[in-house]
Amino acid sequence: MISKTQFHKEIDLIIANAIREDVGDGDHSSLACIPETATGKAKLLVKDTGILAGVDFAVQVFEYVDPNLEVEVLLKDGAAVTCGDIAFYVSGSSQSILKAERLVLNAMQRMSAIATKTNHFVTLLEGTGTKILDTRKTTPGIRALEKWAVKIGGGENHRFALYDMVMLKDNHIDFAGGITKAIEKTKQYLSDNNLDLKIIVEARDLEEIKEILQTPGVYRILIDNFNYKDTKEAVKLIGNRCLTESSGGINEETVRKYAECGVDYISSGALTHSVYNMDLSLKAV
Repeated sequence: MISKTQFHKEIDLIIANAIREDVGDGDHSSLACIPETATGKAKLLVKDTGILAGVDFAVQVFEYVDPNLEVEVLLKDGAAVTCGDIAFYVSGSSQSILKAERLVLNAMQRMSAIATKTNHFVTLLEGTGTKILDTRKTTPGIRALEKWAVKIGGGENHRFALYDMVMLKDNHIDFAGGITKAIEKTKQYLSDNNLDLKIIVEARDLEEIKEILQTPGVYRILIDNFNYKDTKEAVKLIGNRCLTESSGGINEETVRKYAECGVDYISSGALTHSVYNMDLSLKAV
């Protein structure tokens, strides 16, 4: 994953761009009918059941919009919530609260949905020793938020982007002329450019796994679209020589069976690309 410093920069960029997109040259609805000096208070009301995520992000949004806004947090990120719960109160300039409202809700609704789904997968994997990973199948522009939500839900982050880990998939392997060539070229490239990046290599069958194991320096093997029997055999072949990851259409019905094959990780794009927003609202009090 990227550094904490880079992650915080990503969050700052998301906030600045989202406010630019939503506010433009002014929130004319509020400017038209609410005095500049008016103050008020609002609550973040939960209208659904699941895992809350995005509270810390909301605090950052309010701070960006108006440093004088005061937030009283009642429920932290990762809290199990149900309909009627209040996550926080925000008070101060009424115009500022309204300016921040939509970004706070959009982000928290989606982040909470992702955290809830991730937590469900984590629960399904309890006792197996297998961890659930996200992927790069995220919404363009808000990847940092979605991966943050996965962590809040108890999952693990895969690489953040193309630049912080090498992942040699089927197309890389085919374009490079085969697995061994792809790995050797990658190792040489990393050495030439003084890059310290982990290498993951995708295998499409057991023969490819055997070939990967002949070349040292691979951090993790991606056991892609294998059935249960072949996954167990793959794990046995790999042993302790590197980490293992299963992927490819794994869902809530099949995730535990793949975990019981002995893999270290299971990756699922569904954590971020197939969720329904949690119902939240910001209500004046």
